[in-house]
Amino acid sequence: MKPLQISAETAVALSKQLGVPLEHLMHMPQHILLQKIAELSRKPDTAPDVNANDSSPASDKEPQ
Repeated sequence: MKPLQISAETAVALSKQLGVPLEHLMHMPQHILLQKIAELSRKPDTAPDVNANDSSPASDKEPQ
């Protein structure tokens, strides 16, 4: 089995997002890693949405 073809930055980011140690990620079979990445993409984003805040432009608000 050949090592994963990912950069160090990508490996660290995936390790954090998947919640697995970096060493486990680097030795994870590729088909399992792809499955976990697919599961991550199906989950709703945990990052705050830019449009979720009530910061709409002034032109969208009704005049008072």
